Amino acid sequence: MENKSKSGVGKLYQVSLLQGLLYGDYRGSVTIEELCKNGDIGLGTFDQLNGELILLDGEVYRATGDGNIEIGSASESTPFAVATYMNADFQTDLRGIADMDVLQNVLQGLVDLRGQNRFYMIRIDGVFDEINVRSVPKQTEPYRPLVEVLEQKQTFFDFANIEGSVVGLYCPAYMSHLNAVGWHMHFISKGRTAGGHLLGIKIADAVLTLCDIDSLEVKLPQNDNFHCFDLAVDQTKNIEKVETNK
Repeated sequence: MENKSKSGVGKLYQVSLLQGLLYGDYRGSVTIEELCKNGDIGLGTFDQLNGELILLDGEVYRATGDGNIEIGSASESTPFAVATYMNADFQTDLRGIADMDVLQNVLQGLVDLRGQNRFYMIRIDGVFDEINVRSVPKQTEPYRPLVEVLEQKQTFFDFANIEGSVVGLYCPAYMSHLNAVGWHMHFISKGRTAGGHLLGIKIADAVLTLCDIDSLEVKLPQNDNFHCFDLAVDQTKNIEKVETNK
């Protein structure tokens, strides 16, 4: 149902570009403390590509490469992340979601209904029949491109009958040179013991909360490598491989 108590317009705060991360720019440019000044929900990664970042209810967590969950330190930094303040602009129950494709279809229906040219942040809270996630270990210089790192270093974790939350961001098509078009989602368990970049899902019973976002602030890193990247190159195929592992 629609939430009639909407107040204000949402803003997405983005650190760097996903396309920079694809080239291998894993140097943190914004502290976790600064990221949390710009939102209470979000996702990304850490300096040196040290795990998957989940920002939920104002707390930052790291899903490590060996499958553990750690609390992110305020003094740590991120090379790529997004954050916003969650506002319940729309909420609905989710049941009988058989897989990721079904969930994507449900989410696309909401985008079609609400408008394809704005951003959306979601959280899905509930019990999940199945969750499939991945993470990566900390990298060392010289940094290799993200696709190469994932081909050789990513780790996978499967969970059944687990309670927790999915955090997800939708970016419209015109963001193809700044972020991943479509949905990018991370998961963290209620007990804060499991999580990562979401690859597969089966939902038993959950609640979807959606937040409309109508403005964007991008904080670009100040390092020589980033400023030398050819960011006009079409990296659509690499982004799809990174997001879906296909």
